[in-house]
Amino acid sequence: MNLWNETKSIPISRQEIWTAYKKVRSNNGSAGVDALSMKDYDANRSKQLYKLWNRMASGSYFPPPVKEVEILKKDGKVRKLGIPTISDRVGQMAIKMLLEPRFEKIFSSNSYGYRPNKNAHQALSEVRKNCRKTDWVIDLDIKGFFDNIDHNKLMLAVNKHVPEKWIRIYIERWLKAPRLTKSGSLITNQGKGTPQGGVISPLLANLYLHYALDMWLENTDQMIKYVRYADDVIIHCVSQFHAERLLKLLHLRMQSVGLELHPQKTKIVYCKDYRRRENYPTIKFEFLGYSFQPRMTKSKQTKGLFLGFDCAISIGSRKRIADKLGELAIEKLSFRSIVGIAQYLNPRIRGWINYYGKFRPSELHKIFRLLESRLVRWARKRYKRYKTSLAKAFKWLKRIRVQFPYLFYHWQVGY
Repeated sequence: MNLWNETKSIPISRQEIWTAYKKVRSNNGSAGVDALSMKDYDANRSKQLYKLWNRMASGSYFPPPVKEVEILKKDGKVRKLGIPTISDRVGQMAIKMLLEPRFEKIFSSNSYGYRPNKNAHQALSEVRKNCRKTDWVIDLDIKGFFDNIDHNKLMLAVNKHVPEKWIRIYIERWLKAPRLTKSGSLITNQGKGTPQGGVISPLLANLYLHYALDMWLENTDQMIKYVRYADDVIIHCVSQFHAERLLKLLHLRMQSVGLELHPQKTKIVYCKDYRRRENYPTIKFEFLGYSFQPRMTKSKQTKGLFLGFDCAISIGSRKRIADKLGELAIEKLSFRSIVGIAQYLNPRIRGWINYYGKFRPSELHKIFRLLESRLVRWARKRYKRYKTSLAKAFKWLKRIRVQFPYLFYHWQVGY
């Protein structure tokens, strides 16, 4: 293999491409502009990977356009993702694998998003801990962050940590790759933006915010604690004055790095509870699908209730799960028995519980009552004897649960 690589101008090996491919394959994902699915790609895998390696290793690889896909955001607006082809994802993954270890050495411990050995639950735990210690929060929202990353400023950060010219060239090519819209138009980036959906985009975004925000915060104000997950940022302050003063500075800082704070979504929040009783209009914020707000909490010592400030699944997240249950149209599923439905739904149920059941899991009960009402609807359509009696259908489901307590995942874990 070494001899094979000696003829190439760029030191990227077939083994690195193969390792990158295995990671991309494990993530699955949809087809890009070439309409090649993972199944189609695998059918001709050796040829596809050799062509990618050959071009990347000779410096002649130019990424194809990314496919623009629109997904609905929780506020009803549309987020545009850019989906690269599978080969392009493999190429990006190969470069990401080279860069990530060196970037990890400089990234702040307060950054949790899209990093190895860090996750959303760790970020949420840190926010919970900080909210108990400090009374005020800045809930920071960067308007259209991924669309507004300044290429020149980003490349300054890249150049600082990436001496290899060939890697810098490929990063610039990925940044400049056009987007193919649903209407068939090609849109080129005008010196800013990196597509959400790209393999290397989260790493570059973290590098950008490392200098644009993390380092600035840590050097500007020693009194604050903060938690960042990609472009979602929670900053903990010791007083209202402290929060207001820092927020003014943050507006200026974001402008200086080509970004803007969302005027409606960025806000100062008071962590109100039984100890903290000041009157302030905003006492709630959302972070990573959870809502932080005053909540009745059971005391471990006295077993009584008190008003605490804690997180649980947000109303918006609960609504999205309810909407998903509606989309699944459980009552219309054609499985011959409820066993088939359980096998079909359990991967989703497990995902919801594993993520949203981490803190205050009892808040998920409403979701599962809704699910079980839809299972009853299915039974009434499937079995004639329950068509005229809702009560009998509910009794049937209760009987199924007693007889088969491990059938549905939420039954297994006590919901």
